[in-house]
Parts: sequence; C-alpha cells; structure tokens
Amino acid sequence: MNLLEKAGLTLLHRVDPETAHGLAIKALQMGLAPTPGVVTSDRLRTQVAGLTLPNPVGLAAGFDKNATALDGLSKSGFGFIEVGAATPRAQPGNPKPRLFRLTEDQAAINRFGFNNDGMQAISARLAERPKGTVTGLNLGANKDSTDRAADFAMVLRECGRHVDFATVNVSSPNTEKLRDLQGKDALAALLAGVMEARAELPNPIPVFLKIAPDLDAQGIEDVAEVALSSGVAGVIATNTTLSREGLTSSHAGEAGGLSGQPVFEKSTRVLANLSKLTDGKLPIIGVGGIGSAEQAYAKILAGASAVQLYTALVFGGLSLAADVARGLDALLARDGFANVSEAVGTGRDAWL
Repeated sequence: MNLLEKAGLTLLHRVDPETAHGLAIKALQMGLAPTPGVVTSDRLRTQVAGLTLPNPVGLAAGFDKNATALDGLSKSGFGFIEVGAATPRAQPGNPKPRLFRLTEDQAAINRFGFNNDGMQAISARLAERPKGTVTGLNLGANKDSTDRAADFAMVLRECGRHVDFATVNVSSPNTEKLRDLQGKDALAALLAGVMEARAELPNPIPVFLKIAPDLDAQGIEDVAEVALSSGVAGVIATNTTLSREGLTSSHAGEAGGLSGQPVFEKSTRVLANLSKLTDGKLPIIGVGGIGSAEQAYAKILAGASAVQLYTALVFGGLSLAADVARGLDALLARDGFANVSEAVGTGRDAWL
C-alpha cells in the first residue's frame, strides 16, 4: 500500500462505513484506485470449472452490488470478479445503519438485506462490461417474494448471457428464512430450477453454490450430496457467520453477518470437510477471513481451487488483491509447486 492509498483509507475510516464504501466505489469509477492490471504467472494461471483465471484471487460478491465499478475492478489485480447479489426487482434492503466496521477484530458486520438496483439494471451494465475479465453474478431473491427458489432462476435467465459464471446465494443471514433453502430437499428443488434456466442460456455457464459457515456436520454432508447430484460446477465456502465468538469490538452485538478475520478458521474447516466429502469432484472457492497471501495459501492447501476476499480490503486497501496474488506466487515457488492446482488440498488433513 502506497502513501496515497494509506491516506485515503485513513479518511474513509473517519466516515460512516456505508458512506465510505460508496466513496470507494466512486474512486473506482473515477480511476482513482490502484490499477496494477493483470497479475499472473505460470504458477498462478489456472482453470476452475472451465474458467481460465490469470490468478486464483477473486473479489467476493457484495463489494460491487450493482455492477457499477467493473472497469476499475478489471484493472485491480483480481483474477476474477463477482458482483451482486441481484434480485428480480430492485429493493432498498434493510434500514440504516446496516454496516459496522469492527476495527479491533479486523472484521465487519452487515445486514444489508440484498439492497440492489434489480436484475434489469444490473444486466444492462453487465452487457457493457470490460472484456477479458472473468466476471460472475451472485443470484438473490426478493425479500417479499412468494417463490424465492424461482427468483434465482429468473435472475439467471435475465443476466446469464452477460456473465462468465453465476452463484446461487442461499447463505445470506440477512433475508429472513433464506438459509432454510440450504436444507437438503429445498436445496435440491431450488438447484433443479436454476439448472433448468442455465440450460436455456445461449452459452450455459458454470453455476456455483454459496454456503454458510454455520452448517453442522450433517448439513455439510447434505450440501455435498446435493451439489454432486445437481450439476453445479462448484461450491463457494463460505458466506458470513452469525457467530460472535471472540469479538472485542463495541459493535459485536449488532445483528447481521460477520465477515473478516474471525471467520477464517471456521470457514476453512467447512471448506476442508467439504473438500473431503466431494473428493476432488467439485472445485471449491474458499472465502472468509483472507487478509494475506499466507491465508489465501492456507485455503488452497485446505482444498480451495481459488479464493475470494472482500472485508480485508476495508483495512488493507484495494492494492491488497495484487499483493495477495504476488505473495501467493512466492509461496508456491518456495514449496516447489509449478502451478497452484498442484497445491490444492495437500494440507487438508490439518483442518479436519
């Protein structure tokens, strides 16, 4: 992080977190954010579910909810980008304040509630996105929907032709009863509808399933079974947690999903267990608490084929993406891996 970015972060931390987030998006739109361009090497270049990535470090959904900063993000060193979540109809989300910065814990709590401009507006922006950057869309459901399962398929039908992959997000804790769709039967039915919509696309894209870190052992087994039988291309593990274990911040009692450093161990254990259950048959994207190259590498060793980060950008700045990718390259070289794919799962047992 250079002095200019450090000064910018200091200023952003003096304002309300949601306002700061909006200013970060504006900086990307105006070309004021770090733009290292593509970060890649023979070690970092990889394929995940048929997607060719210059490096395995992606941006998690939630940062660019409405696909308004794609040009800046495409130059920011990420190997791939996920925007959204998008719902069929625009919705304001939950009342403010709904985003809390837990500086002492290097974490955040949000209860946004899928605030977004709706699938039609987001689809139009995705249609004009920069070419050459692997871009995906997180699919969501409207809060007042009478058929949330159908909402996911509806968004995919509308937006699927403009993205490289899509993610079924049934793991946000901020839409009432949404996580109930992670149950075995409900999840199987939901994914069947989504895969039907996928088959209708001119170019059927990979569909990932994003799960919560709060699943018990049986829940993880059920997810593995349904994922393997449904035709999804992979699993994203994990979303935010409802746990507040070990927090010291005064905001620890706020309702919503917790992300950042406190989630790292919990989400990595879920990832490792899912990797063992699926036995390499499905790629897993590891998310949760990644703030360094070492943590990204730990996720890969635990079974992730690629990783995503978001909350760490609040504390490390946008340049963190390129730093993590370069650091990961060095760690792979240190341990004698010619390519990141060779490292996937080689340290899984340490997390089981």
